Amino acid sequence: MKNMAKNKVNIPIPGKPVRGSKSGAPIMALFDLLGRRWAMGVLWTLNEIEPATFRKLQDSCETISPAVLNQRLKELRAAGLVDRGEGGYIVTNMGQEIYTLLVPLGSTAKKWAKQQISKTDT
Repeated sequence: MKNMAKNKVNIPIPGKPVRGSKSGAPIMALFDLLGRRWAMGVLWTLNEIEPATFRKLQDSCETISPAVLNQRLKELRAAGLVDRGEGGYIVTNMGQEIYTLLVPLGSTAKKWAKQQISKTDT
């Protein structure tokens, strides 16, 4: 029984309290998951290089530690965003859908960054 508890992966559950939301609104549960250190980076990178072995993914993420990568992969797999395929880790359809929605947000973030930098230059 102790091994089962040790291997349990703790992911945010919609409808239960999560970081930033007592109600556990689905969007807040997803933001809680993706807001974890390296979670979005792993999902983003994997969308661009899949399939990827653990080592290839670690090299592509550059500064991620093996322990953090292992934990994020467990969480993303438990959440149904990543799976293991023949050639290594792959994103699921839901993981691809989230990535597709994040790409425009990335463009907006670049515009926002320019705006913030121009404020500090004045």
